[in-house]
Amino acid sequence: MRRSSMASRAFLMSCLRGEGSSRDLSPRPRYPSMPRYPKGVAAVAAIGCGNDVEAPLEDRRTAMFSVIGMTCSACAGSVEKAIKRLPGIQNAAVDVLNNRAQVIFYPNFVSEDQIRETIEDVGFEAALIQEDSKQPSTLTCRLHIKGMTCTTCSNTVESALQSVLGVRKAIVALATEEAEIRYDPKLVSADQLMKEVDETGFEAILITTGVDRNKIQLKIEGVRTERSMRIVESSLQALPGIEEVDIDPILYKVSVSYKPDQTGPRNFIEVIQSTGSGRFLATIYSEGGGRESHKREEIRQYYQSFLWSLLFTIPVFLTSMVFMYIPGVNHALDTKVVNMLTIGELLRWILSTPVQFIIGRRFYIGSYKALRHGSANMDVLIALGTNTAYFYSLYSVVRAATSPNFESTDFFETSSMLISFILLGKYLEILAKGKTSEAIAKLIDLAPETAILLTHDESGNLLGESEIDSRLIQKNDVIKVVPGAKVACDGFVIWGQSHVNESMITGEARPVAKRKGDSVIGGTVNENGVLHVRATHVGSESALSQIVRLVESAQMAKAPVQKSADRISKYFVPLVITLSLLTWLVWFLSGKYNGYPKSWIPSSMDSFQLALQFGISVMVIACPCALGLATPTAVMVGTGVGASQGVLIKGGKALESAHKVNCIVFDKTGTLTTGKPVVVSTRLLKNIALHEFYECVAAAEVNSEHPLAKAIVEHAKKFKEEENYTWPEARDFLSITGHGVKAMIGNKELIVGNKSLMLDSGIQIPDQALELLMEAEEMAQTGILAAINHEILGVIAISDPLKPAAQDVISILKSMNVRSIMVTGDNWGTAKAIAKEVGIDTIVAEATPEEKAVKVKELQMSGLTVAMVGDGINDSPALISADVGMAIGAGTDIAIEAADIVLMKSNLDDVITAIDLSRKTFSRIRMNYIWALGYNIIGIPIAAGALFPSTRFRLPPWIAGAAMAASSVSVVLWSLLLKNYKRPKKLDALHIRGIMVE
Repeated sequence: MRRSSMASRAFLMSCLRGEGSSRDLSPRPRYPSMPRYPKGVAAVAAIGCGNDVEAPLEDRRTAMFSVIGMTCSACAGSVEKAIKRLPGIQNAAVDVLNNRAQVIFYPNFVSEDQIRETIEDVGFEAALIQEDSKQPSTLTCRLHIKGMTCTTCSNTVESALQSVLGVRKAIVALATEEAEIRYDPKLVSADQLMKEVDETGFEAILITTGVDRNKIQLKIEGVRTERSMRIVESSLQALPGIEEVDIDPILYKVSVSYKPDQTGPRNFIEVIQSTGSGRFLATIYSEGGGRESHKREEIRQYYQSFLWSLLFTIPVFLTSMVFMYIPGVNHALDTKVVNMLTIGELLRWILSTPVQFIIGRRFYIGSYKALRHGSANMDVLIALGTNTAYFYSLYSVVRAATSPNFESTDFFETSSMLISFILLGKYLEILAKGKTSEAIAKLIDLAPETAILLTHDESGNLLGESEIDSRLIQKNDVIKVVPGAKVACDGFVIWGQSHVNESMITGEARPVAKRKGDSVIGGTVNENGVLHVRATHVGSESALSQIVRLVESAQMAKAPVQKSADRISKYFVPLVITLSLLTWLVWFLSGKYNGYPKSWIPSSMDSFQLALQFGISVMVIACPCALGLATPTAVMVGTGVGASQGVLIKGGKALESAHKVNCIVFDKTGTLTTGKPVVVSTRLLKNIALHEFYECVAAAEVNSEHPLAKAIVEHAKKFKEEENYTWPEARDFLSITGHGVKAMIGNKELIVGNKSLMLDSGIQIPDQALELLMEAEEMAQTGILAAINHEILGVIAISDPLKPAAQDVISILKSMNVRSIMVTGDNWGTAKAIAKEVGIDTIVAEATPEEKAVKVKELQMSGLTVAMVGDGINDSPALISADVGMAIGAGTDIAIEAADIVLMKSNLDDVITAIDLSRKTFSRIRMNYIWALGYNIIGIPIAAGALFPSTRFRLPPWIAGAAMAASSVSVVLWSLLLKNYKRPKKLDALHIRGIMVE
């Protein structure tokens, strides 16, 4: 449990932020993806690179390419593999989120043009990015889009955005009413994207342009002239770290983009207030809740529209369907006004007209926007249905008023009640949809509103404390966290000790002890004791903000199953209109040519009116909205629930693939085991002092990031008295992935690694060393050989304990009909011992990273849906190749980037949670489609009069409209039931046993 929480913090504090090595040679992408490179002479040690080329460091070059057209990690994997097949490639890393590829190569063997052509041969557009370009090649813009009613609307907007030059990818989500656009800022701006949305007939409201990562908006009071605003602007621009200052003279708002390492919002406020000699007051600009305010306004508008509609519709309903049966009132309503026009008809006409044209104006606007772009949506169906009823009734009223003997029948109640029920349905739908994204709102609410800032003098003595807005915290500030308060930012403890409840971020139930030097996460709760925390990551850079953005992106991503619904929706409305016209025509012709008995016709209407009612009912009962909401609402709730359970699912595609998984490939180190290996024994084969032996071995291994290397270095430190001992310099260091390392230590050639590395290096392994290796392997330990000058010097036995729940997780997976396989780079003996202990039958040992990916492909070709669970750089190819990649939260940045699902708590039981949650989510999606299609498949024939000949039952248009509204609401409510998701009970028992073991 302790290791789990430590792993979670490591993941949250570094992996989500994208903190890579300082050796990364490119601007950092939004999410971590760039590999770390070893120091020293360049050599081919990259995953999957088979070119044994060595060259001086100065001959190596790094190039950055923009790659257009990638949609998923599989695309990135294919590009990466193609590049690495070229001669002279030292390493390549492809970042699918930012559409770029970083390539380290030797120009004597390959050119930039050849690399670009290779990328284009794979099927993507590529261009070389000039390194001196300060502007990022791709930005992500988010827009709130008002006025969308069904998938036809969202598809129209998405197509319009995709057609804009410079747009890499656009996703429009109906459920969230948002668009996420990845675009090239050199070719198109956020304002142009908003105009494009406006031209499609919908209103776009900017959420973020993608350049607002370190940006704050301030409201200035006391400024009276433009000259004062210019002085404020100049004063801000003079500060170090300021990138851009934008002034809005109307709202007196200042937007400042800055480098958080050099300055921050408190400095801006101090400068502004000192500039005005105390006359100016600067505060953080409040935009009224952003997206939530738009949602609340939309709910309010629908609620008010429904109430006004109800005010007019109730009298229409009463005069047409209730008062006609009340003696006296009936007579008064039947009183003639002009010719055959009665008071009741006149009242219904007057009352239904504002409902049709004022309250129902939104349907006319929506229809016009849709038809203008050659598409048809739900608004078109509503407008056609209500207008047909209204204008036929108007025709009847006018004719009755001008004729002495025409007895009219009106359907004014049909049009007004239709609009009222549809408005009620939309109101309920928006209320329900708002609850689907509560997970994000809860995450955002974790951040405290205020913080206690401590001020110190140059000597470090405490001068005082003050309460400030948490948004004003800057890097390196010292924040005081009292018992029961939330930690306001990410940082590390510089004084005090306490226990912090991190369950709201990591899902880890047990409070974690904190003392000087320990890291803390913003949004977690300090339970006891006072802590002084130095801020390291604030605002949008915090782990909490990163998680929110990841969940937001996941909820925007469309599941593949949604494509089918989108295709159906494209033809749905035209098909319904055609069916409606056919229904009216069949019933009208049947009545005209005596196709059915006259007794079937109700006394209050003729055959034409009966046919008209059937046609209108067909038109308004069909609902494309429910079809469009079936998948995204379930995905939104599912990803939100996953985040609350400590399982970050990167969108609908990952959810859809996970529910089909029937085979899981596990890495060993750090996945089935704790990933914290320790040296348990050392056996020397030559007469040499143990500290001298470890002096050489550690000098080489300190350059490696492999867990086994770190275990050796940590063990070697025990032989040194100094805390920060400097190891001898290792020259010509070479890391052979999956095998070991080589280096020159002084005048000695050192090789440390497994048996195959020794044999490949031409080193003879004595029988005693082989026996020691076998003993270690039988005890589930890893045996490491160390050779100096081609002579085996000793054997180091390293043990990596199993995770407490590993055996139970494998057993539960078997009960779920999921096959488990272990693929590891470790030796066969250790692999077999571990596999036997956890209950895995199929193992692949001594596998290189490329062989892991090949094994995954073989399993896929045999018809299995494969998930890969891993944590290391060497697992990345397999994670990309698998149908579902699951990264352990404590794993490396690259593994997390390559994965589709991140297990934040680093607990193996979350593998089961991820699969079970995906199965539950897709069960909901299937039921949603049954709801959506069921309404239409069953409702349309009933509305068309299929039951009328045998039962005389017909569906009035206003009831058909109510059914249409109910279909959307029922779909959203069914998705919301996922919020009650509970992990399998077997896992709760497993968790309890794990605590007892500790």
